[in-house]
Amino acid sequence: MDYKAYFQTHRDQHLNELKKWLSIPSISALSEHKPDVKRAAEWLAETLKKAGLENVKIHETNGHPIVYADHLHAPGQPTVLVYGHYDVQPVDPLNLWDTPPFEPAERDGKLYARGATDDKGQIFLHIKAVEAILQQEKQLPVNIKFCVEGEEEVGSPNLPKFLEAQQELLKADAVLISDTSLLEKGKPAICTGLRGLCSLEVHVHTANTDLHSGSYGGGVPNALHAMVSLLDSLHDAKGRVTVEGFYEGVPELTEADHAEFAKQSGDENKLKRDLGLDELYGEEGYTFAERTGARPTLELNGVYGGFQGEGSKTVIPKEAHAKITCRLVGHQDPQDILNKIEKHIYSHVPTGAKATVIQFEKGNAFTIDPSTPILQKAAEAYEEVYGTRPVFTRDGGSIPIVETFSRVLAAPVVCMGFGLPDENLHAPNEHFNLENFDLGLLTIVDFLKRV
Repeated sequence: MDYKAYFQTHRDQHLNELKKWLSIPSISALSEHKPDVKRAAEWLAETLKKAGLENVKIHETNGHPIVYADHLHAPGQPTVLVYGHYDVQPVDPLNLWDTPPFEPAERDGKLYARGATDDKGQIFLHIKAVEAILQQEKQLPVNIKFCVEGEEEVGSPNLPKFLEAQQELLKADAVLISDTSLLEKGKPAICTGLRGLCSLEVHVHTANTDLHSGSYGGGVPNALHAMVSLLDSLHDAKGRVTVEGFYEGVPELTEADHAEFAKQSGDENKLKRDLGLDELYGEEGYTFAERTGARPTLELNGVYGGFQGEGSKTVIPKEAHAKITCRLVGHQDPQDILNKIEKHIYSHVPTGAKATVIQFEKGNAFTIDPSTPILQKAAEAYEEVYGTRPVFTRDGGSIPIVETFSRVLAAPVVCMGFGLPDENLHAPNEHFNLENFDLGLLTIVDFLKRV
């Protein structure tokens, strides 16, 4: 079958469909968008039905819905479970978007919208690949199931319970996920490792009210000063996290590991230029690829307090706040790391200040052996379509549910991403390169046939 011709003929139709989905502001983190998240789930369910999937059902949870569908008419053939998410990140700061985030726009061969690459655009590829095979051949080469959630961007709080309760429904020989990226334009990658995740907030309080900096300055504790001192204690001058026991369970990189990371290392000078940086930063003794793929981190995501309006206000703030996330590797346990950070914070609070720690999301790291046969099938599919064999990478991002799928379903997870690292996922002007929209469809069809 000439799938290239098929997808070219239906390209405008497919993109218009995707734009309708992208126009729904399914922001899972904001309660005012709960109706929009449900609307996005309903759109997805209807689209799966139109594509030829069966047993389509919207499963309600304590949060946002999970959409399931299947097509199980290939007796004796493997079953592939496709996972993705239809929820998206908040859009702040809105003023940095060149076009409104929920008014999809094509520019220079790219589709701009929140969710374009993370993850509506990528999961849409799987729906249309399955639809194309059914349209062209009337049957699929494998049995297929879809499990698409609406809470990935808030840590998938309800999906693990769903997986445990629905193991028979979701049983599969492999899990297929497109929520990662190519190494760079024209250079595909298969992710064999994802970092784990944990997050927390720190609140520092001093006096019971903001105070005049003239009348009280120099004589009372300042919540912002206390917070800066506290946060500075979390790293040393060489970029290492100073929390006691933080690196327990972190595997040391072998010579083979260093060699593998060298294959995926890009031009660090070009990276600096692209990002407008004079220097990169990180733990001493590791390359950028190693720091972001194989080493744990502790990052400040937001620090705020005191007066932030225009002009000056001579005030000593009574409170300050910080949001922190850690990326974890190896056998680091998210709960253990949170407990250790909390202990560190309480033991380093400056005199005159009080601290409160609130723990949030937790997710384990994931790894898989690149020699796993189905990963080699994925590599062959990429090579056939892109003309070059993919690199097996360990990525810096976290998709906590990947480890859960692997463990609960006892199935290999194939991370076949079609995004690019510079597509501004989680940032203003998120976009999806349409070259990879086109090639991604062909790669998925090829992969399913090889499986």
